Amino acid sequence: MIAAVRDFANRFLGRGDATITVPSFDGALKPNQLLEQAETLLECEAPEDLATDGTSLLIADGPRLMRLAGTSTTTVRSFERPISALACLPGGGLAVALGGTEVQVYNDATSGKPATTFTGELHAVNALAPAADGMLVATDGSSLRDVGDWARDLMELGDTGRVFRLDPTTRTIRQLTGGLGYAFGAVTSNGAVLVSESWRHRLVSIAPDGTRKVVLRHLPIYPSRLSPANGGGFWLTAFAARTQLVEFVLREPGYRRRMIAEIDPEFWIAPRLRSGHSFKEPLQGAHIKTMGVMKPWAPPRSYGLVIRLGADGLPRYSLHSRADGVNHGIVAAVEVGNDLVMIAKGPGRVIRLPLAALEKAFGEEARA
Repeated sequence: MIAAVRDFANRFLGRGDATITVPSFDGALKPNQLLEQAETLLECEAPEDLATDGTSLLIADGPRLMRLAGTSTTTVRSFERPISALACLPGGGLAVALGGTEVQVYNDATSGKPATTFTGELHAVNALAPAADGMLVATDGSSLRDVGDWARDLMELGDTGRVFRLDPTTRTIRQLTGGLGYAFGAVTSNGAVLVSESWRHRLVSIAPDGTRKVVLRHLPIYPSRLSPANGGGFWLTAFAARTQLVEFVLREPGYRRRMIAEIDPEFWIAPRLRSGHSFKEPLQGAHIKTMGVMKPWAPPRSYGLVIRLGADGLPRYSLHSRADGVNHGIVAAVEVGNDLVMIAKGPGRVIRLPLAALEKAFGEEARA
């Protein structure tokens, strides 16, 4: 009863979960254009995820699994469906999610047949992560919408995201937790699982018994995949930034229902992985152009962002591609050798920044 009264008061007064304000990019999230300075390693048709065993780099490009060595790529194998997530496993193993509904585990990347296949409960698997106990963690964005239909899930205020533990030895699936606002990305840490909850703009730590603890909240972005960083901590990607206009639309159910029913999804007032390619795109605040030039500080329809988190889960520094940039829709980031390699899904690129350049730019924060 008390919770219902509080929710009604929040909606009436526009506070709490009903507020349309968005936190500013400040402090460790202060904007820059470092992602625009990244080297383009490869252009792909549909890049989705990255995985590394520490030496080689595997890239999911639609149904193709590719290996990048230097500047040359080779196709490791092709699947019948698009790859929705990748993970390298200890001992040279590989886990591949296909179409969000199936996870195949291989003894090595070139194995002919999978050693284990998981299906059934899986619906929209978008990230995989190995656990220290030999298990495999999978985030399942939504139990109602397909893995590529994330914008619809946001517009419908989806909260059916789940986290699963997959056991390759017994070939069993156990749900660790559910009811998440689009689970998108996970990494294991001190026996718990750190998960990105995109629609609630936060990171949550999930204990083995399913107990949740919010580690980082009120982010100005929609967080996505995580990966370990050398020296401790993590890399957190953000596939889009929040805007007040989208937050306003999310609180107008009548408008959203008509928009979903009558408008092409490409032109919804919703976050996108790329923007500025059609005059039909909805206006996002006053950011169109001034004297023919896009304002870099404008409220963005698409954005590029990677955040370096410390071992405590708090931001140390961040890499940006702002509203006037190109490298938007960052969905994966992994350390390979002396470089940070990322997928900018908006322009369809695999990009690279030397870690030494980040240390030079951020000093002590980069070495923390």
